[in-house]
Amino acid sequence: MDFKESVEKLLNEALTEQPDLFLIKLSIGADHSIRVTLDGDKGVTLEQCMQVSRKIEHNLDREEVDFSLEVGSVGVGSPLVQTRQFIKNIGRKLEVKSENAAFKGNLVQADDQAIVLEWKAREPKPVGKGKVTVTKTKTIEYSLIDEAKVILNL
Repeated sequence: MDFKESVEKLLNEALTEQPDLFLIKLSIGADHSIRVTLDGDKGVTLEQCMQVSRKIEHNLDREEVDFSLEVGSVGVGSPLVQTRQFIKNIGRKLEVKSENAAFKGNLVQADDQAIVLEWKAREPKPVGKGKVTVTKTKTIEYSLIDEAKVILNL
């Protein structure tokens, strides 16, 4: 088993022990620098990062391969890339960019195929002058999403 396979196996074991965590990105550089980015259904704690780090570090031999290891969580402004991230953010406001449009709205539904955004818009009244507030919804398949981020209320 080569170095990369060993790291992947240990990481999978660590994630099996903590099923509420999931992998966002694993990168292993030519200099054997390992970077693991995690997310969790309820967020990621420092303790959870340390447990994953220990699982990997304590089971690799530095005498065989000199490596560096960094385990962290996704940043607040990081794009959503996995279905589980969308599901955990139901109820929050998102900005979603697709090939030909951009939408801002509340994420009201997410499943394995698509998300549903909902927002309020002002439109002209069907009869007479003035405008009326209407609720709009848009279903967007994951394959059409170029980028999606949670909008923070500061």
